[in-house]
Amino acid sequence: MTDDLLTISAFARRVGLTPSALRFYDDCGLLRPAEVDEGNGYRYYAPEQDVRARLLRDLREIDLPLAEVRLVLDGSPSEAAAVVQAHLRTVEGRADAARRAAARILSTLNSKENTMSQERSVVLGGPELASAIRQVAPSAASTDDIPSLVCVQLELGEDEVTLVATDRYRLAVRKLQPLGFTGTPGSLLVRADELADLVRWAAAGVEVRIETSPTGTALVRDGEVRELHLVDEEFPAYQAILEGLTPPVCRVIVNRLGLLDLLGDGVVALSIDPDKLVVENSGHLDAVGSGTPIRIGFAAPLLAAALESSVGPDVLLELSTPDRPTVIRSADQGTFTTLVMPTLIEA
Repeated sequence: MTDDLLTISAFARRVGLTPSALRFYDDCGLLRPAEVDEGNGYRYYAPEQDVRARLLRDLREIDLPLAEVRLVLDGSPSEAAAVVQAHLRTVEGRADAARRAAARILSTLNSKENTMSQERSVVLGGPELASAIRQVAPSAASTDDIPSLVCVQLELGEDEVTLVATDRYRLAVRKLQPLGFTGTPGSLLVRADELADLVRWAAAGVEVRIETSPTGTALVRDGEVRELHLVDEEFPAYQAILEGLTPPVCRVIVNRLGLLDLLGDGVVALSIDPDKLVVENSGHLDAVGSGTPIRIGFAAPLLAAALESSVGPDVLLELSTPDRPTVIRSADQGTFTTLVMPTLIEA
């Protein structure tokens, strides 16, 4: 490794992206690291990649779909400008509608002074935390046979906050970017149903603070406190599960809602190649991908649940073999990752 290369964390801070987003864009082929350590897999970035990274960040800030992001990054200046201008017209139309709705809402509300205390451990956006709980909590177990599996693990760090749950058959991981962080990184284990009961409460706040102290753990929103009851159990080593996944034979990016609309009931068969995803007996979608074409089946309700809980306009499917989990990922400020087990289909 040359001396001027940057670690993924340092480069993330430099360009205003999270490490998880950089890993996602590497997997998508949009922003490859300058060098990868063959021994430990660590990614390193060169300073001259700043321009592409910041442009990619700005394009995602305006919610440009990944397929169009690729056109802007790799196309001619005139082609790129046309894509951005067309998207801007769409965004402006939505913004006008949102402003009218917001004006109606604000006219019915009394202004409130923000009484949020400056003392904090980790500060998150309230809607983002609520969204993460909604996405992750359903993957926790529904019975108390193994106490840790009915819980969501919250991993609190300076660069990322991670929520993860698994019932041994499903695994869901969501990463968030904290708005503020003080103290020592650590993990909390909280019952999924307890967190789920706080979703609407958290979503109603601009910010939610997670406070931990010798006297207890709580969520704080606009001066209101909700105590959390921690579970003293060991959470499964989910990172080993993710690291032990079979390397995908095919990666493909598709429109999330478009794929969801094509799913029916029962078992669905997908035929996938790098530029097209076909839902057999239903329809097809344009795709951006790489690897070997694959035909694979899923229980439609299971795949639909993963797509419904994902975030953003696009999903990245990482497909291995019909007897190994498929990884479904999406990116916004952080990432949401879920594992879905395929179903055998007739040849």
